[in-house]
Amino acid sequence: MSVHQPSYRILGLLDRLIFLSRGQTVYSGSPMNLPLYFSEFGYPIPENENKTEFALDLIRELEGSPGGTKSLVEFNKSWQSMKHIRDPEPDQLGLSLKEAISASISRGKLVPGATKDVNSTSMVPRFANPFWKEMVVLSNRSILNSKRMPELFGIRLGAVLATGFILATVFWQLDNSPKGVQERLGFFAFAMSTTFYTCADALPVFLQERYIFMRETAYNAYRRLSYVISNALVTLPGLIFLSLAFSVTTFWAVGLDGGFSGFVFYFLIMFASFWSGSSFVTFLSGVVPHVMLGYTIVVAILAYFLLFSGFFINRDRIPDYWIWFHYLSLVKYPYEAVLRNEFENPTKCFVRGTQIFDNSPLGAVPPAMKVRLLQSISRTLGLRITSLTCLTTGLDILKQEGITDLSKWNCLLITVAWGFLFRILFYFSLLLGSKNKRT
Repeated sequence: MSVHQPSYRILGLLDRLIFLSRGQTVYSGSPMNLPLYFSEFGYPIPENENKTEFALDLIRELEGSPGGTKSLVEFNKSWQSMKHIRDPEPDQLGLSLKEAISASISRGKLVPGATKDVNSTSMVPRFANPFWKEMVVLSNRSILNSKRMPELFGIRLGAVLATGFILATVFWQLDNSPKGVQERLGFFAFAMSTTFYTCADALPVFLQERYIFMRETAYNAYRRLSYVISNALVTLPGLIFLSLAFSVTTFWAVGLDGGFSGFVFYFLIMFASFWSGSSFVTFLSGVVPHVMLGYTIVVAILAYFLLFSGFFINRDRIPDYWIWFHYLSLVKYPYEAVLRNEFENPTKCFVRGTQIFDNSPLGAVPPAMKVRLLQSISRTLGLRITSLTCLTTGLDILKQEGITDLSKWNCLLITVAWGFLFRILFYFSLLLGSKNKRT
């Protein structure tokens, strides 16, 4: 006998029970009594227990046992032969058996059509609810869980504000000198990496829900795609709030360039960074089996992303056998975007006259000596260079940093696209890693 036949027969039994629940009689004898039926089967219904829910839970338990539901099928045959079928009683909530079955399927307590026989028909659809309703229910559940633990978001917001406050006070009102340029580069590198590291809190979310998720999807309570999309939508408001908080805390305090339009782009790239970082960590949560292992992998990979972002070593200096990692780095694109937002103004000067000596061993030379050195360089080059002559603009800095291939808007779009890519990979990790293995 096929291992799927008991499940197929039990659906037939349920069909007959539903038929009887409508008040129709197909067998002679007195009306069916569910408590008596299961009491004689050896599983009495506890007092104050919902009868139909108990029946469905028992069927599910039998399906997971070695013998399956064969014992219940055989008992049903003997019950019919003894003419003990009576009219079913409505449960204590006034639900018919069919309504209780449908409700149980939606809650993951019963699988409709638990057979591989393609010619068999199921009494309910494969999924109890439409796609949009699944998303609404899952989103509401996630929001409810967040409301029950507001301290989690509060701690994350506090960490972002504390980081922004520290950066704002350390890099307070940077000037346009060569030292100011170096400090800006350091601020951007630390700020971008911080946004990704603070996304690590998304790692345990799915790992803690993995068992519930696998159980619910195994019983077709909802689609995996519904879970992925609802998870992404619920995280967006929090990411927007975190991005706005960090941007307001640092942009004007550090003295970044661009005015209000520069602030808007700065906020957008911060939001895109949070989005891609959260998506990356969420994808890893669908792959790794343990929280501590996941944290180790997240920290290590983000460190590699920062290493190959272009801050520590320019793209032109990265060995050819590692250049692929440079383009895979999540930190590269937001880092280049904020640098372009800061230095793309061709009229803004960052090195004038004697400032050319500031980042060299001649930086400690007295100012008068620097002027004479500058005059000597002018005579040698045949150019007139004074203390007010602009020697390095923002575009020159971008060239020095090797940021020449993408515009800031392209970097923004790529960062957002990374987020969508990792959400798609998260879906496939759920699809392949949590298949319904019931037989």
